[in-house]
Amino acid sequence: MEMFNSRRLTKIGLVAALYVVITLVSASVSYEAVQFRFSEMLMLLCYYDKDHIMALTIGCFLANLFSPLGMVDMLFGTAATLIAAILIYQLRKHISLITASLIVVFTNAVIIGLEIKSVIGDPFWMNAGFVAIGEFACVTVGGVILFKLLGKNKVFMKLITAGSDKSS
Repeated sequence: MEMFNSRRLTKIGLVAALYVVITLVSASVSYEAVQFRFSEMLMLLCYYDKDHIMALTIGCFLANLFSPLGMVDMLFGTAATLIAAILIYQLRKHISLITASLIVVFTNAVIIGLEIKSVIGDPFWMNAGFVAIGEFACVTVGGVILFKLLGKNKVFMKLITAGSDKSS
C-alpha cells in the first residue's frame, strides 16, 4: 500500500478545500441543471497527478453537502467526479488536455443529467445539455486555457505534481 506523507496529505487537503471554497463562493451558479461550477476546472489536475483524484472526490463530496438536491447529489455528483478523475488519470498518456476536459463534460452531463431527471423530473436530454454547456464553458474553455498558461510555470508544475509517482 502506498504511503501518504505529510506533503501529499497537505496537497490533497488544500485541493479539496479549494474545490469546496470555489464551489460555495459561486454557489448561486454551482448547483442544479444550469450550472457553471468553476471549481470543475480543478479536474484537469488529475491529468498531472493521481493524488488529485482523491482530493477532488473529497472536495466534490463536501461541496455537495450544500447542494439543494441533497443526498442524491452527494452520491451521484461525487461519483461523476470520481469516474471522470480516474479516466483522466488513466488515459493521460494517450489524450490531450482538451480531450481530458471533454471527459469531465461528458461524464457530468450523463450522470448529473440522470440525477436531475430522477429528482426534479425534467427531461434527461435537457438536463444533460445544460450541464454539458456549463462544464464545457468552465472546464474545456476556462480550465484548458488556465492550465495551458500555468503549465508554462515550472514552480506551479512542481507544486501540482509534488509527491506523485512519476513512473505510474
